[in-house]
Amino acid sequence: MRPRIHWSAVLVALALPASAIARAPARPPLASVSHIAVYSSDVAKSERFYVHDLGAVKLPDPEDTTGARYHFAPTQFVEVLPLPPGYRSINRLAHIAFDTPDAEGMRKYLSAKGVKVPARLTTAPDGGRWFAVTDPEGTTVQFMQPPATPPAVPANPLSSHVMHAGFVIHNRPNEDRFYKQILGFKPYWEGGMRDDHPTWISLQLPDGRDWIEYMVIGTPDATGIPADMSAANLGVLNHFALGVPDIRAAYTLLWNGERLDGQQQTPKIGRDAKWQLNLLDPDGTRAEIMELHAIGKPCCSPFVAADPEK
Repeated sequence: MRPRIHWSAVLVALALPASAIARAPARPPLASVSHIAVYSSDVAKSERFYVHDLGAVKLPDPEDTTGARYHFAPTQFVEVLPLPPGYRSINRLAHIAFDTPDAEGMRKYLSAKGVKVPARLTTAPDGGRWFAVTDPEGTTVQFMQPPATPPAVPANPLSSHVMHAGFVIHNRPNEDRFYKQILGFKPYWEGGMRDDHPTWISLQLPDGRDWIEYMVIGTPDATGIPADMSAANLGVLNHFALGVPDIRAAYTLLWNGERLDGQQQTPKIGRDAKWQLNLLDPDGTRAEIMELHAIGKPCCSPFVAADPEK
């Protein structure tokens, strides 16, 4: 005897996965770098670098009243924090941050993906909202929802675009599971000092053209800062980039404004075939002034996504 099929039960079973998927929160947009936060051992020297040399606008820090925000645009800045009492690490990177229009939606999305998130958002006096998580290697990552009325920041003649942030990693597959698989970051370019050994991995945000850059060091089983790494080398690896259309014009502006005191480097073409100028803040964090477009073929691999537009 042929068994009777209860199609109603089959339909219910088939419907369950779809309904579960429908209930899963969607990832809110991630279109731009918000900021990089760095520690300073001398906030007065840091202020001169970020205001006088780079042309940023200093504003109060709604996240931490002991710090300051150095704005290059209304929602893009470098946050400078005094070294915490008793701080002994050579690391000057406090965190990186991305903008999203829906911080609470992002918190719920990451929670649903198994990422440990705080119980609630933090809301600043200016109305901005944010929360922080740690990536697989312990880097603190913030998701910022800017205030409804961001501060008025005039266009910076040097640059009004924090184009990317770079930070040290050891294990690329582990980081990829967070940035690519969960957050949706997409490949942009990869290279290094050797053509056959990529150690600079650029991934664009899923809904924009800003990017992060893995600075791969050590071996995949290692963690933290190598014992033999100097503060100077670490500051070069943990960095941020300001986009410019013309490095010659940018360097001329800095030169004529006597804004290069103590800096040793001049513009050069990087391995990605983009003109760049590397400047160091007083604690050694690298500020990379970089042209938007390559002048020719880069080393190692082609660009596989569109460049920033401005």
